[in-house]
Amino acid sequence: MGRFDVLEQIQRLDPERDDQRIMHLSFGYEFSWDSIRALEIALYRTYCVPSISRLLDRTGEFYRAAQRRYDDTAILIAELCEWGYEEGRGREALERINWAHSHFKITNDDFLYVLSTFLLEPIRWIDSFAWRKLSEVERIGYYHFWRGVGRGMKIRDIPPSLEEFEQWADDYEKAHFRFAETNARIGTATRNLFASWFPRFTAPIVNYGIYALLDDAMIEAFGFPKSLPGTRPMARGALKLRGRLVRWLPARRRPHFFTDNRNRTYPSGYEIAGLGPPRLAARASKNRHGTE
Repeated sequence: MGRFDVLEQIQRLDPERDDQRIMHLSFGYEFSWDSIRALEIALYRTYCVPSISRLLDRTGEFYRAAQRRYDDTAILIAELCEWGYEEGRGREALERINWAHSHFKITNDDFLYVLSTFLLEPIRWIDSFAWRKLSEVERIGYYHFWRGVGRGMKIRDIPPSLEEFEQWADDYEKAHFRFAETNARIGTATRNLFASWFPRFTAPIVNYGIYALLDDAMIEAFGFPKSLPGTRPMARGALKLRGRLVRWLPARRRPHFFTDNRNRTYPSGYEIAGLGPPRLAARASKNRHGTE
């Protein structure tokens, strides 16, 4: 398989009709590692909104089981990106997402903003750091994919184009990004989770590496210290260098998603129906069996 064979296949697809296939090819073959990192930043970005961080803080999941909370979210998103949102495992993942959210009162705008981050952050990351930039077919395909997911979640007022969605998200951030104690608690818990994946003595390096990847508005919303002088260009330079090196590697022959990695929470595998906050799952099980 040639380095640009998958891109040529994507270019022959229709970005609206074939959006699910475009997502599978682009995330699974072309930008496997980059898509995971971009979606991590996307989730981090949502924690800058106090109404979102308050809900997450209130559930306590980030403090009781941060790794499970991360894995459940990443798995469900990966199932969508691998299989689509209309049928099979992808549809089951979408239904599980709807089930988890149905237990909480969440505004349509907050839902819409989270959806915008899943669309926009991968575009920004890939265009900045990956081995090639996105094609226009991919960009529009991503928009239609996440619009389809949003419709499946019954999210209203999704902007009618990628450009309008980007403008909407920018306006939303200007209106809602601000420091809150719940932002700081959720952001710190997530930062500590990321640091836990590495040897303990590297924690300060990991922390400042994370700060270097966050923009100034996010740093202020979390109350994090500013990145050390030079660390932001160093981090960006290292990621750009990685992209250049990947460009010369052989093309991926099989797709690879987050679900293909060895999972810290579910080393022996998982069932989509078992994902989500354990307390909610236990409550649903009791209701089904008439014991509550």
